This record gives sequence, C-alpha cells and structure tokens, in this order.
Amino acid sequence: MPVRVRAVSTAVGAALVSLALAVPAQAAPPVAVSPAAAPAPATVEEARLDRAVPQEILRRGGFDTVAPAFARSLARAGSYRQAEKAVAGHGAALWQRAVDRAQGRGPLAGDLSRDDDRPLYWARLAMIRELRLWQPSFGLGGAERAGLLDRLERSSRGQDSLRFPNGRGKGKGLKRILMTGFDPFTLDRSIRISNPSGATALALDGTVIRTADGPARVEAAVFPVRWADFADGTVERTLRPYLPKVDLFTTVSQGRPGRFDIERTNGAWRGGFGDNDNVSRLETVPVNDPANQPQWTSSTLPAAAITAAPTGRFPVYDNTSVTEIPAGGTAPVDRPGGPTPGSTARAGGGGNYLSNEIAYRATLLRDRLGLDLPGGHVHTPVLAFGAGNTTELTDPVFVRNRLDIIAQVKEIIRVAAGAEG
Repeated sequence: MPVRVRAVSTAVGAALVSLALAVPAQAAPPVAVSPAAAPAPATVEEARLDRAVPQEILRRGGFDTVAPAFARSLARAGSYRQAEKAVAGHGAALWQRAVDRAQGRGPLAGDLSRDDDRPLYWARLAMIRELRLWQPSFGLGGAERAGLLDRLERSSRGQDSLRFPNGRGKGKGLKRILMTGFDPFTLDRSIRISNPSGATALALDGTVIRTADGPARVEAAVFPVRWADFADGTVERTLRPYLPKVDLFTTVSQGRPGRFDIERTNGAWRGGFGDNDNVSRLETVPVNDPANQPQWTSSTLPAAAITAAPTGRFPVYDNTSVTEIPAGGTAPVDRPGGPTPGSTARAGGGGNYLSNEIAYRATLLRDRLGLDLPGGHVHTPVLAFGAGNTTELTDPVFVRNRLDIIAQVKEIIRVAAGAEG
C-alpha cells in the first residue's frame, strides 16, 4: 500500500472443481430466489482485464484457462444450488492452485516465476467478471448474484480456508500465526505491478516455520484494495473466528522504497487515495459501534526484537510516526514519536490508505475481543523492476527483489513468533 500522509503518497485444482459440481444423492430443499435481475456491468477494476498486459500475465502464468473453465461450469448450472457449488469449487481451486504454484508443487505452466502473485489476481478478476455478466436459465436476483460474488471472492482469497491445529499456547503443539496480504494496486499507474505481500501470503500459507519457541503454522489470506469491501466488514468477518485461537497475527502490505517498517500506531482516518475501482474516500474509518471508536490503535508486535535481528538485506525500522490534529487544533501536525492525548487521526505510521486500515481494524478487533495477543502491521519495500525495464513483465532483478522480500517477511514472522512475551 502506498503510505499516505494528508493524501500524498510517500511510495509509491481441477479435482476440487469436479467434486464441487457433483450432484448430491438426495434432492435438497428448494431455494427461494428473487426475480431475475439484469447483470451489472463490469467494474473499473474488471475492465482492465482487456488490456494486453493482464492477458499476457494470464497466459505466461498458465492461468489463462481458469475463467473459461469457470464459465463452462456456470453454463451447466441449472439451479442456484448448482451455481453455488460451482462458485465455491472453482474459487477454492484457484486459491489452492496459486498456493501450490508458489510453493513448488506440480508442474510449472508458463514462464513466469513461481513466486509471482499476479496470475492469481487477474484470474480471479476474470472469474468474477464472468459471474457478474452471467445470465443463467433460471431466475437470479441481485441479492443472489451478490452472494455468489462474495463466495467467489472469499474462496479465491483463502479467507474461508484458514485451518489451524487445536489447542493454544506453549506446550500444546504448533503455534498458530495468521498473516494477510493484498492484491496489486495503482494499476493505472503501472499495469505490470505485483504486490509482494500477496506473493508472501501464497508462499507461506499452510507452511510450518521453526521459531525460537518451537514450530509454528502460518495460515494466510489476501484482501482486495477496495474501500467498499472494508466498510462492509470483510476484515472483521475473516479474522474474528481466528484471532482468539492464534498466537500472533500480522497484516502485511507494500510500503516505502528500500525498507521494511513495523508500524507502531494505526489511525482511524481514510485519506482519499483512489482504490482499484478508482473510488476515493475521505472520512473516519467506518466501523461498528462508532460511538466507542478510538482514534488510534497500537501494534503489539515485538518491534525491538524484530529490528535488532538480521532478517534480510533490507533495513527494518520501528516506525512511531503519525499525523494528527492535536486536541483543540484544526491543522494536521506530524508527530515522529506518536500521537498526543486527545488528538484526531489523520495518518497512522502506515499512512491513511487500506494498509493502515487493515492494521487499524485488526488491532481494534483484537482489543474489542479483549485479547492479549501480539499483532500489528508490517510494510515491505516497494517491489522494483531492474533498471531500464519499462515494458517487460519480469526481469531477474524483479524476481530477486520479490524473493528477498518474501524471505525477509518469513524471517520477521519467525523472530516475532519466537520473541519472549
């Protein structure tokens, strides 16, 4: 995510599918559906699919057959229930295919490196557009289509497939770590862009890492770069069932060039930067129970231990800065040491875009659930192409930078999970 201060950026399996389509032995009770509604037009985000670069990413990533196969399954669906199964099966299969690709399982289709997160992003969008424009033979109301779209989003992002071992705490087996990443963004500025946080989520999902405090299992999911999804509660809906069960969580996004940041404080303010649908929001972060909404929330990640450890080639900073309107004031003021009492948030350490917001929502949820739990936000370096590459999809420097960022996020998580409480 670009780190925003006062709205100015400082950085820029097929098997699952066939199972999902199996018809149950006993007929299910009928589902009441609304009168048929005309399909909504493709969104701004989905319309980018028609450009040459996304099509090349799909082809060279080996994901160009995903949406056509999904469309064929939709065409065979003769009822809402069959459509639900097609959506859930194809969505889950897409996420697992991307995870398997990133973690070296199965043959490598296409010539893009396994660590590339972009094929997942564009394949998901292509599937969503197929579903949005689909006109079934049975009645499909607006609410039913919205439900199918939501199911596809969640299943293809790993949000409904988080799996942790039973038990919690030292001496009870594996520790549990929850990590989140993001889609690529600022696509009108650079349609070739990749997001190392999303690539890290694919690389770490379901893996076990060795920490100073024993083995730990990482479960990961990816979130959209859209204000509306966050206002609709996608973060809370995904994280609420799992935060009481985990030993550590970290939200991750792309931040500043050449550095990692452990963001100490998160602010309750949206700074207006456009999302992937080119929608802007300049407002207080919308949450449930706004009357009891704090202006600031805090990271409980062990920042001192993380910044002191040799986690990789990029420097790691404990970022304590914020931008606030002081109590009784009217103008924003930068505060290197954090917010002052009674102040109003204008940017957390991670800015005022969706990276700050996911950190704010996750830590607020932690606090509202009354959990004594280490968690917070990590900003990665901006993922850069090699010098002079202004047109090619990839190059050796680009791949090396992404692999190094993935490895360093893993080490940061290892250190955080093994730190003394």
